[in-house]
Amino acid sequence: MPINSLYLSKTLGLTNIKPYKDSVLGKKEQVKKMFDTISGDYDGLNRVISFGIDVKWRNKVVKLVKQHKPKTILDIATGTGDLAISLVKTGADNIVGLDISTGMLEIGKEKIKHKQLESKIQMVLGDSENIPFQDNAFDAITVAFGIRNFETLEKGLKEILRVLKPGGSFVILETSMPNRAPYKQGYIFYTKYILPLIGRIFSKDKSAYKYLSDSASVFPYGEDLNNILHKIGFINVTDFPQTFGVATIYTSSKQ
Repeated sequence: MPINSLYLSKTLGLTNIKPYKDSVLGKKEQVKKMFDTISGDYDGLNRVISFGIDVKWRNKVVKLVKQHKPKTILDIATGTGDLAISLVKTGADNIVGLDISTGMLEIGKEKIKHKQLESKIQMVLGDSENIPFQDNAFDAITVAFGIRNFETLEKGLKEILRVLKPGGSFVILETSMPNRAPYKQGYIFYTKYILPLIGRIFSKDKSAYKYLSDSASVFPYGEDLNNILHKIGFINVTDFPQTFGVATIYTSSKQ
């Protein structure tokens, strides 16, 4: 399964796209700063920007994970913990939400406390490209709308493979590009013009939602991302486009 030149150019572009063009910080530090800044606005803006459909997509991720009856789950780039909280429905004994943003984690902790889920969910400050857990630690790993924020995509995926148990499941939910007209043209217009405008109006950080739009536009999706997962060593890789292809769920496992 060759990784084509389009993928290579997209990966290079993804590495070069950062929230703050004039900053000397690396992408990882910029992403952390960005999410710390917008953490208070994040949940509300997400519902507005996605028209609430992101909740439906996360529920599908939960159903896919639940099929494997995991006891331990790691939710990477957990943000304010929406997916981690939903993953309680899988019946897992222990769920860990990992994120580099202190601001996002603090909001997540408050949500977990309000729902009295402290015994089920642990929120951990950490780097997805240097995961602070031992090899083969989790039955299932998820990441929703966070994988494109990795500074080095393949390094992050290798870390995920390392901490996933043999036979364990890995599920990704990420934005993607519709292939058919008029959905493709509508998606491009919305993400290029409308999404950044909403971010500028309602967010404290005018650069944040432009970055989220730009990074989505160059992120490898569909067969390109499937091929990367195969290259890293994941097996049983399958993708499920959602809502005309504006997002995609990817499932895979470890040998």
